[in-house]
Amino acid sequence: MKLWRLGLALLVLAAAASVFSLGAPYRGFAADVFVDIPVGTRSAGVADMLAEAGVLRSRWEFLAVRALRPKAKLQAGEYLFREAASPWDVFRRLEAGDVFYYELTVPEGNNSFDIAAAVGKLGAIRPEDFLEASRDSSLIRDLVPDAATLEGYLFPDTYRVTRHTTAAQLCKKMTDRFRAAWAKLGANEAVHPVVTMASLVEKETGRDGERPVIASVFQNRIARGMPLDCDPTAIYAALLERRYLGRLTRFDLERKNRYNTYQYTGLPPGPIASPGLAALDAALHPAKTQYFYFVVKPDGSGTHTFSETLDAHSVAVARYRRANLKRNQAGAAKPVPRR
Repeated sequence: MKLWRLGLALLVLAAAASVFSLGAPYRGFAADVFVDIPVGTRSAGVADMLAEAGVLRSRWEFLAVRALRPKAKLQAGEYLFREAASPWDVFRRLEAGDVFYYELTVPEGNNSFDIAAAVGKLGAIRPEDFLEASRDSSLIRDLVPDAATLEGYLFPDTYRVTRHTTAAQLCKKMTDRFRAAWAKLGANEAVHPVVTMASLVEKETGRDGERPVIASVFQNRIARGMPLDCDPTAIYAALLERRYLGRLTRFDLERKNRYNTYQYTGLPPGPIASPGLAALDAALHPAKTQYFYFVVKPDGSGTHTFSETLDAHSVAVARYRRANLKRNQAGAAKPVPRR
């Protein structure tokens, strides 16, 4: 009888120890460790991978939790482990699909060069690989048959990028987001001219209320046969030629590049950046104005003074230059915008 009681006591103690171990944190690895669980891996295989990586003390701990949660669905993917975690914690993460990913935020007005640099900082995709993938216009050929690259169609948004995401896959995600945004607008117009106009508008202002007005200025200039004189197009031309020095020079303005709207009338051959939904809407629905000129206000608000005549525009530019001169003297110089 005493042996029976002793055996029962030992069994109870063993069960208690097992329950305790399932809730006890464990860290059997020195540095951060990734565990990549392929689709279709069975629970035993997952347990082996976690134990081998030092995430769990023993594969049996994971299988014990699995026995207690037989109906739970575990998610495949790559998981990053940094801190000590109990078998229950590890199991819950796999059940929730808490996979590792980088977060890539692409603001409105970024171009393919900006996006490539941001992707490179994440360390998931090489910048040169992204730029190469961004030249594959086949992703939008059904929308824009004559598109040369994906510039303008890499929609600004926040994206999840894993260590296995390829540049081509990321470009596909971004162009898919563009498709969704374009469908939301319900536009019947030709895509390429609208996106090209929207990209210029996006680069000129971040103010929602000004976007339709700036679109009207560009439309008025095109209707009159005037060059758009859009600084961002000259900058983009310099980027394409790999000679942009971080500031706009007279040489840039005089360069005979088809994207340079100081040298060619009408829209450039394609977008110069990724416009957001508001800029696309402004290009589709420009304001009705008689404005032909605009220059940034000297008050630091980031808004613009719009003018119908060159004389009025010259007054606004002179006002800006006087304010800029004062800032220069105070040690806070800024470049004078050209229009």
